[in-house]
Amino acid sequence: MFPLSGITPYLTLITPAPQPIVGASSQFIHGHIMISVIAYSLIMLSALQAIALAYQDHSIRSHHPGGFIRFLPPLHDMETLLFQMLGFGFIFLSTSLISGFFFMQDLFAQHLVHKTVFSIIGWTILAILLFGRFKFGWRGKIAIRWTLTAFVFIMLAYFGSKLVIEFILTTNS
Repeated sequence: MFPLSGITPYLTLITPAPQPIVGASSQFIHGHIMISVIAYSLIMLSALQAIALAYQDHSIRSHHPGGFIRFLPPLHDMETLLFQMLGFGFIFLSTSLISGFFFMQDLFAQHLVHKTVFSIIGWTILAILLFGRFKFGWRGKIAIRWTLTAFVFIMLAYFGSKLVIEFILTTNS
């Protein structure tokens, strides 16, 4: 994921954009995009880790730990890895949100309401999950559900807003 995250901003230089971004330096915008893609990648990998953790937990609880489950690390290590990825994803998402506010001139004119609202909801869910882990020791099914819920909102922020802008708003205008 990290090589893809690093290459993505440069691919935007060679592909034509229907609406070029103006009003901020190109390097700043590319930095923001790169940080955003890294944040999304880490949160997506966390969601995949949560799914693997859920499958592993279910297999162990149903007393059928066969197949590839035997090759996975213990549950504790899987949870530790999940929260490490979530922590880094949260840091990158926070940085992405902060850097995005610097070149946002008009939230409604730039059609960024969907992206901003879903990103902040996902960020809030991750913040609550990480705080719950630190303060109350949340793990297992709670961690899995909160991780997947945060991922859904982040996914809606990244892809749902593109859907809204390109298909819904352009067909209405």
